[in-house]
Amino acid sequence: MNPILWQPAVERASRSAMHRFMETHSFRTYADAYQWSISESAEFWQALTKFCDINFAKQADEVLEQPGDMTTARWFTGSTLSFAEHLLRHKGDRPAIIFRGENGARSELSFDDLRIQVARIAAGMRASGVAKGDRVAGFLPNCPEAVIAMLAATSIGAIWSSCSPDFGINGVLDRFGQIEPRILICADGYFYNGKRFDSLQAVAGIVKQLPAIEKIVVVPFTGEPLQLAVLPQAVSWKSFSIAAELQCTSVAFDHPLYIMYSSGTTGVPKCIVHGTGGTLLQHLKEHVLHTDIGVDDKVFYFTTCGWMMWNWLVSGLAAGACIVLYDGSPFYKDGRALWKMADDEGVTVFGTSAKYLSALEKADVHPAKEFKLEALRTVLSTGSPLAPQSFDYVYESIGNDLQLSSIAGGTDIISCFAIGNPVLPVHRGELQCRGLGMAVEIFNSEGESIVGEQGELVCTKAFPSMPVCFWNDPGDHKYHAAYFDSYSGVWAHGDFAELTANGGIVIYGRSDAVLNPGGVRIGTAEIYRQVEKLDQVVESIAIGQSWDDDVRVVLFVVLREGVVLDDELRQEIRRIIRANTTPRHVPAKILAVPDIPRTISGKIVELAVRSVVHGEDVKNTDALANPDALAYFRNRPELDED
Repeated sequence: MNPILWQPAVERASRSAMHRFMETHSFRTYADAYQWSISESAEFWQALTKFCDINFAKQADEVLEQPGDMTTARWFTGSTLSFAEHLLRHKGDRPAIIFRGENGARSELSFDDLRIQVARIAAGMRASGVAKGDRVAGFLPNCPEAVIAMLAATSIGAIWSSCSPDFGINGVLDRFGQIEPRILICADGYFYNGKRFDSLQAVAGIVKQLPAIEKIVVVPFTGEPLQLAVLPQAVSWKSFSIAAELQCTSVAFDHPLYIMYSSGTTGVPKCIVHGTGGTLLQHLKEHVLHTDIGVDDKVFYFTTCGWMMWNWLVSGLAAGACIVLYDGSPFYKDGRALWKMADDEGVTVFGTSAKYLSALEKADVHPAKEFKLEALRTVLSTGSPLAPQSFDYVYESIGNDLQLSSIAGGTDIISCFAIGNPVLPVHRGELQCRGLGMAVEIFNSEGESIVGEQGELVCTKAFPSMPVCFWNDPGDHKYHAAYFDSYSGVWAHGDFAELTANGGIVIYGRSDAVLNPGGVRIGTAEIYRQVEKLDQVVESIAIGQSWDDDVRVVLFVVLREGVVLDDELRQEIRRIIRANTTPRHVPAKILAVPDIPRTISGKIVELAVRSVVHGEDVKNTDALANPDALAYFRNRPELDED
């Protein structure tokens, strides 16, 4: 069993909302509460609506209708509610949003101010003809106006979808072109790593190919005078705003709220439609119970508007928390910008990616030595598996009395399958628990549930934040193929994982990137965890190369400046992998590259690298943040050798 790195103090655990919820239902242990939440799922989700004070304009006829397998489930049928109303239900002059930019910009909005601004932009949308079911798209930095525009759209019953401004024109068209938004909200530009980037030329190129867009609303984000001549349909954010009282339209529980997108690295992105009630209920469960977020919290997650963690973060408003937004490079200047911000603002919950924590460790940054971080009590990590040594780093270099919650789920469910828990210990290298109401199991290739072994992460029962549908998918054929082809009637998430004896989860990587030398399945994260312990290695990516009627493991490494990949370093890499895993994990080839391709949201793309190595085309390079990096993997003569 992995060692315990942190245990909540009795007083802290007993003050938590999770403890209160368990106590309300007479559960002594989380294991008991979890078992009830999946065996009596309708009862659990109904209880959650009361605990989290969900305000239905019309109560449900039935909590769960499920005439067949989980694909037929419908939740809270007949009910209506407003997403925006719940996120705007807290009032007063305490901060709802704090914004920090890498260029030193700072702004603050109270709950009362936020409500006023949402009402004004919603009035502007209504005056422009936006109605229930219309799509409103955001091409925006992570700024308060993005939150305001989303809340304004959803207050009308319109559907919100967003991309960050670092997406290329084709990447935006691949997404917004499928959903035909009526209004596009954009900024004049954005800042990243000390540079200003213009957005208006890109927007001009986008709208030429999106005839459905009737109006463009431009946010003056960079401080430069607005130059709207290139955009005939454009108006400024200020002129679009109309004084009005807030009106929130109630919609059906499964009415579309968000359209989100798969990574798109293997073709045109899938448009994943998430419902109003399912998103709200799931996020409140994860915020209030699993993260213990409340009115005294300041919650930060390093994200862009193109990643689902933005949507997750914004829902913190429903719990009464202040959300902290940051736009720019997390490593601007000296790599300490986020920690200075957390210290200055009194952030209590700090969310980031596993890659960021690993990069901090490599850069020898120790926030606890430089900042007080007195308010900080929880660190969240997602995006990729958090290596055991990164757990050690957090407790040694950020704080020794923190709940470190590595969480896993995704855009597909706009939430988590495995998540943190304020009443449970943190075991090294493990996600703390399966989320309440999420019937997560690990299946072997025969579809049998296993514990203590690696297999496919699945969910065997319906949950409210399953997608409503895929956009433009008659008969739900693409939707069913994406999740239910592997095991009939069971959600297969695409993660290679293990359920531990103490109820935790270990993620070993994506199933479609699993290596299979000699017929033995190996998660890529198992290799990365070992290789990236070495100071000489900044980052790595492993693929399976077809070779002699089998598969061999090929490892590519990005090295620190000045380090050379010689035979001695190759042997050291092989030694550490062999010593801590198995001989099957040891790569047949180890090659150096200057960069590794990744998606816009920062995830490395093993499948794209594997395609390039095998001489195949990568179908959609516009989904990549750095498509030029693929060239480093193409036509490598070393890959033609034994």
